[in-house]
Amino acid sequence: MGIIEKMRLDGKKAFVTGGAQGIGKRIATALAEAGADVAIVDVNLEAARRTVQEIQDANHNQMLAVKADITSPEEVNQMIDTILKEFGRLDVAFCNAGIGHNVEVENDTLEDWSRVINVNLNGTFLTAQAAGRVMLRQGGGSIINTASMSAHITNVPQKECSYAASKAGVIAMSRNMAVEWADRNVRVNTISPGYMATEMTLSDPVLKPLIEKWEQLIPVHRMGRPEELEAIAVYLAGDMSSYTTGADFRVDGAYTCF
Repeated sequence: MGIIEKMRLDGKKAFVTGGAQGIGKRIATALAEAGADVAIVDVNLEAARRTVQEIQDANHNQMLAVKADITSPEEVNQMIDTILKEFGRLDVAFCNAGIGHNVEVENDTLEDWSRVINVNLNGTFLTAQAAGRVMLRQGGGSIINTASMSAHITNVPQKECSYAASKAGVIAMSRNMAVEWADRNVRVNTISPGYMATEMTLSDPVLKPLIEKWEQLIPVHRMGRPEELEAIAVYLAGDMSSYTTGADFRVDGAYTCF
């Protein structure tokens, strides 16, 4: 079997949270192109359905749109039940949904701080935990959590203390999950993207003026493209990465090298 065949995900069942747009949509497309059946999980069901239709138009996989607020344990459990009812099992969980928040520390509020932590850290915990429980019963699986280069450095010129703290928490949490579940064949890894040229970033009026500054600071002098995360996600989802767990993969154009 050649390397391309070994990277295939035929027969695997996956879900992607925040899968209706941006990084989530790109990774969901890559998983489907590699052969996996994929559930698009998003708080916006209509957007999830549109993404499902787009992917199905180009592939022949089984796709599913699921609405879920990842901060709600009840909705996360319902999401898992729906996926298991349709797919029968769960092999890959890409826990990606998250939000940003740019404000000076002295002007942040506990309400806004808690909102970011609740979505980015608590929501990732709930979805990874729920997926892990299924995979432990099955005898294995791969969980991939989206962290950020912001977990490793302090971003400039924008102020995003709560976001950085939430993503650092995702990495620490994922490492602990990886160690606890390592002897039961459930792998947990994180991907830490740098500045990515997603539709949301490029259209955000707050972030748009910062792009020129970012590109000056990034050693490769450009933002990343969401598709440049595809290969590492497909690798982590499949059996080629069976000895890879507890790792964090920075895809940031060398931004965190200094």
